[in-house]
Amino acid sequence: MRTKRIVSGLAISCMLVLAAACSLPPSLVHRSENKTVPGNFSDSLKDTTNTATIKWKEFFTDPNLTSLIDMALANNQEYNIIMQEINISQNEIRARKGEYLPFVNVGAAAGVDKVGRYTRSGAVEETDDIAPGRRFPDPLTDLMLGVNASWEVDIWKKLRNSKKAAVHRYLSSIEGRNFMVTNLIAEIATSYYELMALDNQLEILKRNIEIQQNALEIVKLEKQAAKVTELAVRRFEAEVLKNQSRLFYISQQIVETENRINFLVGRFPQRVERNSQGFVDLVPASIHAGIPSQLLRNRPDIRQAEQDLAASKLDVKSARANFYPNLRITAGIGYNAFNSQFLIRTPESLIYSAAGELIAPLINRNAIKAYYYSATSRQIQNVYNYERAILNAHIEVINQLSNINNLQNSYDLKTKQVEALVQSIDISTRLFKSARADYMEVLLTQRDALESRFELVETKMQQMNAVVNVYRALGGGWN
Repeated sequence: MRTKRIVSGLAISCMLVLAAACSLPPSLVHRSENKTVPGNFSDSLKDTTNTATIKWKEFFTDPNLTSLIDMALANNQEYNIIMQEINISQNEIRARKGEYLPFVNVGAAAGVDKVGRYTRSGAVEETDDIAPGRRFPDPLTDLMLGVNASWEVDIWKKLRNSKKAAVHRYLSSIEGRNFMVTNLIAEIATSYYELMALDNQLEILKRNIEIQQNALEIVKLEKQAAKVTELAVRRFEAEVLKNQSRLFYISQQIVETENRINFLVGRFPQRVERNSQGFVDLVPASIHAGIPSQLLRNRPDIRQAEQDLAASKLDVKSARANFYPNLRITAGIGYNAFNSQFLIRTPESLIYSAAGELIAPLINRNAIKAYYYSATSRQIQNVYNYERAILNAHIEVINQLSNINNLQNSYDLKTKQVEALVQSIDISTRLFKSARADYMEVLLTQRDALESRFELVETKMQQMNAVVNVYRALGGGWN
């Protein structure tokens, strides 16, 4: 009774979590021209549009990206492993279903028996005849052909509940596959945008090195004119060398990111096709978060936790039935004779049997109790897991929607920062040529401009990844 109260209390608390999630204050996603400005994850009851219902081929429009995702869904090893887990769960259903159906076996047997003359059996055979004037064969052969059946009557629905639990675990494995698909698509998209960002950073760095090399030549000319010292030349030269070294670091990151994608799509290292031009001009897709209760339908991890909870509930019922008596019925029919010519004679060689047994545990039921308590604990675990899945899903959506909003504001400001620093490079160079600015001002301005461009590209990458993450958090990609 105490266990029932615990499970009931957990179920009530889980319902309260759902009720709280579905009663949040409304205000969701506001659209303005080409960008989306998310608010809190809640919604008016009127707007139930949900981005998670969009198929991934419609959500991701880059043909190179969609080609990679298609390849991953066909070749990814982890995905194929999960598909085999689904087959195992399906076979478990078949096994459980067979347990509450009658078992029927057909068989044949042959043997020979030689008894001692001076034994009870030998003395009987010596004095008796099989038929008038016909003695017992020595040795005595024994041939049998028959069918036997056994059936455990599922009075307390133990076997049927076990079969239903297997069905729920099969459905759970399917939801696990769906959750894996969602994460796989999101991981490929995230790595793809990261690769495009690295391409842009590499190109920015190359252009910046050209600018710095030109500045280095100017400084050398200034030194010849005795306007600057050797220190200025060395500082500019060191800056060029530093950025040239940085090229190899970014190139290595590109190789590793490409191979991460190659691993996800299940192929050996090779170049990943992409078009990185115009990456900073990409417009993130519009996001509609719908209502919180839609997470219960869209998030595969929540649906999986729900199936696991249903399975564990049936496991408790099945474990409880072990305390009750079991009724087993056995029967058999066949032919038995010592000679093959008499084997199929009816009714002389015909044999049959029928029996029923009722068995109930009486003493030392510790194993049954342990199995029952373990099943109950697993049910409580699954209740907590269900609550955690709902809470985690809700928080993920809140975080990602807020992230989209903040990244948009950050990107707008960084764009202005880049424009200002690009203009300051020309200004500082002109001032340096006219001896109105120090060489360090030129150097620092170029350095700040490079870093701001890098940050702008990185912010754009984070924007695109935030859209991917909120799509995943809403439960999109698997349907």
